[in-house]
Amino acid sequence: MIVPPAPRRWDDPLKRAVDVVAAAGLLVVASPVIAAVALAVRVKLGSPVLFRQRRAGRGGEPFELLKFRTMRPAPPGPWTAATDADRLTPLGKALRRWSLDELPQLVNVLRGDMSLVGPRPLPVEYLPRYSSAQIRRHAVLPGVTGWAQVNGRNDTDWSRRLQHDVWYVDHRSLALDLRILARTAYQVVRPHGVSQPGQATMTEFTGTEFTGE
Repeated sequence: MIVPPAPRRWDDPLKRAVDVVAAAGLLVVASPVIAAVALAVRVKLGSPVLFRQRRAGRGGEPFELLKFRTMRPAPPGPWTAATDADRLTPLGKALRRWSLDELPQLVNVLRGDMSLVGPRPLPVEYLPRYSSAQIRRHAVLPGVTGWAQVNGRNDTDWSRRLQHDVWYVDHRSLALDLRILARTAYQVVRPHGVSQPGQATMTEFTGTEFTGE
């Protein structure tokens, strides 16, 4: 599915420069934490240490998202009843609570797959399920954090979350990005909304949750 890019803004090159400098700096500063998390995942969950999944990026183009693993592998066989919540480990819960599982996405930012701020990248399987309004979330690079994340994180329904994403596309600016990053830092210190009630993270988007254009 082809999604036209959002109109270019004067501060887009500056946004990219901030992404590169900040992501590279964070990788250096956080390298001891990254190494410790990688070791903990290797000891508790085995290999691979990283979770890799195809997600839809700008224009709907797929890319490989990187995260630290937080779940045990799904049991083999077609009749397994294990849910994501069943597979989520205590270590995984801690990593998600403090957003440490997201650190490898700084590499995605350096690669140009993602920005620090933008709509969260979702599975490519969701692309045909969006309405004509919702699909506009893919007019910009996806982000490590975003407007939806600082307005409820995963503790919101899909309709509202995607509305936040489209709002960001229409109102994006470097000043708004800095505001979102500041609010993200606050949420990391005081985490909430990590998951929906009764879910490991959030329910699957089926395309039936949309209530209007």
